[in-house]
Amino acid sequence: MQLILGIESSCDETGVALVRVPAGGGLPQLLAHGLHSQIEMHRAYGGVVPELASRDHIRRVLPLTEQVLADAQVALADLDVVAFTRGPGLAGALLVGAGVACALGAALGKPVLGVHHLEGHLLSPFLSADAPQFPFVALLVSGGHTQLMRVDGVGQYTILGETIDDAAGEAFDKSAKLLGLPYPGGPELAKLAEGGNPQAFKLPRPLLHSGDLDFSFAGLKTAVLTQANKLGADLPAHKADLAASTQAAIVEVLVKKTVKAVQQSGMQRLVVAGGVGANRLLREQLNAVCAARGIRVHYPELHLCTDNGAMIAMAAAMRLQAGQQQADCSYAFDVKPRWPLDSITVAN
Repeated sequence: MQLILGIESSCDETGVALVRVPAGGGLPQLLAHGLHSQIEMHRAYGGVVPELASRDHIRRVLPLTEQVLADAQVALADLDVVAFTRGPGLAGALLVGAGVACALGAALGKPVLGVHHLEGHLLSPFLSADAPQFPFVALLVSGGHTQLMRVDGVGQYTILGETIDDAAGEAFDKSAKLLGLPYPGGPELAKLAEGGNPQAFKLPRPLLHSGDLDFSFAGLKTAVLTQANKLGADLPAHKADLAASTQAAIVEVLVKKTVKAVQQSGMQRLVVAGGVGANRLLREQLNAVCAARGIRVHYPELHLCTDNGAMIAMAAAMRLQAGQQQADCSYAFDVKPRWPLDSITVAN
């Protein structure tokens, strides 16, 4: 049995979690996790302020670690590996998690392991009660990333399509800002859309008929701005309709491209991961379309869709199990603010 502590600090959530790897094999099990969101702090600025994010991670990470260990009734000395998010993300924020993890490892004489943030999201559905099996097609919709990929195993990722400009999450957030909604914009836009008419405004579905699996959402954001300007003083009366129309456009593109990717792959299993994967309309439409085609869909638990330490601990555990990476006692560290997921190798 191995105990792996995971620390996540790539952006505006500080996450710490503990997983146990069974001695006889099988999926790692989540023992405890703690999360602190910086939403309230950044809301006053309309978005994430990197320096404030880094300073808050410094304040939160050790108390969260103590909380998680206490909840799991595990002593610090019992840890076998300390894992941390190495990238991508905000450089200063990443350095906090990496520094704390390597300091803990050095103090305990235990190995450390740097984890790819997006791989954490990708493997987070394995923490759910309905865990997937390899291989599968994955829709990864997290922050500035929208990607479709074929996943044949841990560390075996092939990009099928990705965004060429704004990602789906950025389209949600930027459109929300244009509508005057508070940070974080995506969830606020989705909430407002509940009371709107998704057919009220004809908005573009970029690259929907491009013939490939790539995405582009920058033009949609521009169309939302144009429509908002046209409405002028009447915008408040039509804000819910514009929010609903924006969400409908984003979701339609995601659903149709994703189903096309699954059909082209010849597989019957889909994983949806990342913060946008919590969107209710996206889940409803994907579930309906996939059920009609006999495709199994897997999601992380709702509370594990956004950034968290559980996904980092889980990714570390699964990489170690698969022999994709070795934890070591080298405590010099670096971070990778930009780090393509399909470039992961043992040497990295």
